[in-house]
Amino acid sequence: MSISVSHRLAGILAAVTSLGACVPAGRQPMRPAPPPLTVTTVAPAPRPSAPTRPSTRPQPAADLLNAVQALGASFKGQVGITVRDIDEGWVVAWDGDTRRPQQSVSKLWVAIAVMDAVDRGQISLSDRVTLTRADLTLFHQPIRALIGADGYTTTIDELLRGAMTRSDNTCNDVLLWRIGGPAAINRMLDAKGVEGVTFGPGERVLQAKTAGLEWRPEWAGGWGFLQARAAMTYEARAKALNRYLAAPYDGASANGVTLGLSLLAQGKLLSARSTASLLTLMRSSKTGPLRLKSGLRPGWSLAHKTGTGQDLGSLSTGYNDIGLLVAPNGHRYAVAVMIASTREPIPVRMRLMGDVTRAVVASAGN
Repeated sequence: MSISVSHRLAGILAAVTSLGACVPAGRQPMRPAPPPLTVTTVAPAPRPSAPTRPSTRPQPAADLLNAVQALGASFKGQVGITVRDIDEGWVVAWDGDTRRPQQSVSKLWVAIAVMDAVDRGQISLSDRVTLTRADLTLFHQPIRALIGADGYTTTIDELLRGAMTRSDNTCNDVLLWRIGGPAAINRMLDAKGVEGVTFGPGERVLQAKTAGLEWRPEWAGGWGFLQARAAMTYEARAKALNRYLAAPYDGASANGVTLGLSLLAQGKLLSARSTASLLTLMRSSKTGPLRLKSGLRPGWSLAHKTGTGQDLGSLSTGYNDIGLLVAPNGHRYAVAVMIASTREPIPVRMRLMGDVTRAVVASAGN
């Protein structure tokens, strides 16, 4: 069942003033009228032991509906917000079907594909891999310091840890090509029913295209790319960035991402052992401590993955956090906040994400 909720926020915003902040959007184009908040509910499985009782559809709390609507409507930027109750089946979303840049959120799909290959016996986490400087990518890659003239030998397990807990781009790209490249990831997503998610061309090509460049092998390590990008005109970069935002090469919707998280949490993507291992890594993430995680209360946990795209002047793109939120009683929620573009400062973006977590926690009564 799908219903629409009115955009008239006078009463709602008064009650949730602390949940959002507004600053002028500068040169950002005028947004169209915001989409309606959507609520979807799924009937729970029938219980044979009580055939005479009428079935009821679980519904989200009204205060959560109000909070998500207020947060989405008041934020100055292009944002999608989805809260999916994994155990009851309902979904609350603000513009949840629009595909937005994933950036490093897409490392989750690489990790799932790696663990799926482990489950099928194609690779082992203990397999050794030697990286050379030709394997380097760009931007955040802590492993770079370890790769000397003779390379650096490590394991699949350590590469996965680097990609998921430190968002290391080189670790992720090495794993990506180890399991067959972008086409293999997209086949996996299709086969496992993760709708609304597309995997992009890999870190180097993605970032080069976003900037309006074509990746060159000699740029491995990133400095050559940064120099080439710095030599471009503002207009050329803006044209490329707008093209990317209009149709992201790594586009995914907040609804699609939370569907994938829900399937993962339910054990429908990986074996129980691999599911537990991956979620442990996601709970150990060092990135984005002030995004979704900032809204946690004692007893709650978050297994998450952040994503951050390129900036151009005051415009920031692909600022995301997605994860599995678990209440003290074990109740589970898949949450995604995906900011395609905004001129809001970082503290405002982080506050939005923390406020989404706070809204879920408050609605659960924990």
